[in-house]
Amino acid sequence: MKERAQEVKAEARARAGREEGERTIKAAIAAMPAPDRAMAKRLHEIVSENAPALMPKTWYGMPAYADQDGKVVCFFQAASKFKARYATFGFNDAAQLDDGAIWATAFAVKELSAAAEKKIAALVKQAAG
Repeated sequence: MKERAQEVKAEARARAGREEGERTIKAAIAAMPAPDRAMAKRLHEIVSENAPALMPKTWYGMPAYADQDGKVVCFFQAASKFKARYATFGFNDAAQLDDGAIWATAFAVKELSAAAEKKIAALVKQAAG
């Protein structure tokens, strides 16, 4: 019974963490200028659908998604953050994207076409393991 009580408490903490992460990430997205906001909102949907085990959070004020150990797996960086000409969707070393001796860890994103969404979804699934 003690073990089950601990499990229930852990599940409640995880739910509370996910709910807080969702609130935080949605607030960060809402604060972005229009082009970045739309892209970040859609990327949030893609990550949530394709890697539901990743925990939403903010990282340097930007939307990010962490594994069970709290390590950021992937993140979005709005173009407006650094006045860049494109947004960035990237992966940290916790992502399981290893492919030989060299592989991409960040992608410039100017728009989310159907093909881009499909590629990002596949990368997120792979990164989350």
